[in-house]
Amino acid sequence: MRRKAIDPQQTLPLSTGGDAREAYSRIRNFLAGRLVGATRDEALVEEVVKCIFCRAMAVHDGARIPDDPIDLAKFYRTQFTKVKTSLHDVFEMGAEILLDPPSLRYVNQQLRDIDFQDPLTDPIGDAYETFIGSATRGAEGQFFTPQSAVRLLVDLVDPKPGDRVIDPACGAGGFISYTARRLTRQGMSPSEITRDLVGIDKDQYLARLAKAHVGLVTLGEARIYCGDSLAWIPSDGGRMLPSDEIGTFDIVLANPPFGARIVAASEDVQRTFALGYSWKRDREDRWHKTTQLQSHVSPQILFVERLLSLVRPGGRVGVVLPESLISGKSYRHVVQYMRDTSYLHAVIGMPEDLFKTSGKGGTHTKVCLLLLEKKPDARRACEPVVFMAEAQWCGNDSRGRAIGRDELPEIGRRFRSFVAGCLDGHSQLGYAVKPSSISDNVLAPRYYDPEVYAILERLSETHDLVSIQKLLDDGVLEISTGHEVGKLAYGGGTIPFVRTSDISNWEVKLDPKHCVSDEVYEMLAPKQDVRAGDILMVRDGTYLIGTCAFVTEYDTRIVFQSHLYKLRVKQPEKLSPYLLLAAIGSDPVQKQIQAKRFTQDIIDSLGDRIRELVLPLPKDADTRHRIAETVERSIKERVESRELARKACLDIVRMLDRAEAVA
Repeated sequence: MRRKAIDPQQTLPLSTGGDAREAYSRIRNFLAGRLVGATRDEALVEEVVKCIFCRAMAVHDGARIPDDPIDLAKFYRTQFTKVKTSLHDVFEMGAEILLDPPSLRYVNQQLRDIDFQDPLTDPIGDAYETFIGSATRGAEGQFFTPQSAVRLLVDLVDPKPGDRVIDPACGAGGFISYTARRLTRQGMSPSEITRDLVGIDKDQYLARLAKAHVGLVTLGEARIYCGDSLAWIPSDGGRMLPSDEIGTFDIVLANPPFGARIVAASEDVQRTFALGYSWKRDREDRWHKTTQLQSHVSPQILFVERLLSLVRPGGRVGVVLPESLISGKSYRHVVQYMRDTSYLHAVIGMPEDLFKTSGKGGTHTKVCLLLLEKKPDARRACEPVVFMAEAQWCGNDSRGRAIGRDELPEIGRRFRSFVAGCLDGHSQLGYAVKPSSISDNVLAPRYYDPEVYAILERLSETHDLVSIQKLLDDGVLEISTGHEVGKLAYGGGTIPFVRTSDISNWEVKLDPKHCVSDEVYEMLAPKQDVRAGDILMVRDGTYLIGTCAFVTEYDTRIVFQSHLYKLRVKQPEKLSPYLLLAAIGSDPVQKQIQAKRFTQDIIDSLGDRIRELVLPLPKDADTRHRIAETVERSIKERVESRELARKACLDIVRMLDRAEAVA
């Protein structure tokens, strides 16, 4: 069945998924205290999964499940024999249920409340997220995609009966499994679903788990291959999807493994990918592939090309990618490649907490969901408008704990309104961006936050809107950054080494965490050239980006780190440094800073985008003068108070010295 990429007539309500985690949590606590020799969560969840399949098959067949512990144990073992026969690729024929009758009875009681025939529930996904979280292969860059993100991305791509779907980095099978449940609700038979859904993963454990994930829906063998989808070869001599199916799929869904340290492919395989080579930018800001192979290429980059090669012209791609890949300077050629080969329909920024599974588990890597349509042979006259959104809450907090705030369903609803042509209002949870507004291949949604532009537009009548770049071009302002001294230099002397955490409330803290020697200061002082009236501003980090400190005559003997800007007003008659400080701290500029900071690995950076900041400076000269005077008075009073406190502490020591001298 062929259809256009985006169908405004959605047939399914936006799903929110089932929640059986409380039951699984009770099961985990019960089994951990009872089972000897199988207390590891991986072993416990394997037993629970066996029970899930036994009960699901019994419910499907309409079999009566006994309640007596002994009879129940016999029933489950008989059911498991049937399961192994039907799903011999999931469970080995020699496998057995290891739970004793009382444990089986408790597990069965807890599973009663789970509707295995509800296509919007994911019993296996819930079990694994409850028992072992989503970072089973975290060291290899493989994180199970949380169900909230799986549901949103699949619903955006909107698979229909007859669509052939593949996930070439399927992991535990989250995307394929939810797609199978979704298609079940639309009336597809298990055999049809098995025929049309394909998954590939090079990890045998994950491939087997994916087979179980999909097999629970179809109660039959799933088309899951254990192989390398970049090299397109099977693992350990197994079977692999025929290469002639490349380019034939209607839908590709994937969360490719990401991580700079992961080896993506051999040199020979890398040569088969255009994105495996270095690219150069011409004067028209277009990128071109060179003949030079990159020395190291991250796996997610090659997967971008692989995903687009798998889908037919006019087919859809739903993918999870790190925000750094779609916004960082080093990857602008990758974004150009995507835009050259596909139409961009949606980019949705996910919270940094999405992949957090506990206080220590998971990753803070910020990702985005992208919806692409591979360009057909007959191109459109113009590119479609792009739906963008930025979520702050995804149903869990930074420690992986479930919370009541989840904005992803609302983003899904706004996307459906966007497709239907009735999206209204300015909301971070869904707004339209013209392709012509996309700047320098930056796709981070918050970069195009409509609220920022609306605020500046409202201020345009009463304020001069002046960009930092204009001030630099006119010689009114100059910007530089600091230096790193290395941990070995810490504690070498009494010169404050000012870091991002030493900036607060327009001040350089009196007691910096680290100090360096006079030798380090003398070496860096000519380069840093810190003077009274300079402004230090946090450039990299997390919540501190945009925080400023005003350098006074008491603060000039310092060394500041590279994560800080130094701003110096060179023509104070045109712009008071005190007015500049107030403007940077104002809400309109701070909102711009939030919009223009991009995630790079696990920290954010404003980078050169500081030049894009627009300062709202009051047109009225008296107002400017009054604001500057207020800031100056505030700083001087604070500094005087600080220095008086410092003098008092020093006087205590001087009094002690005098007393010792008299004695």
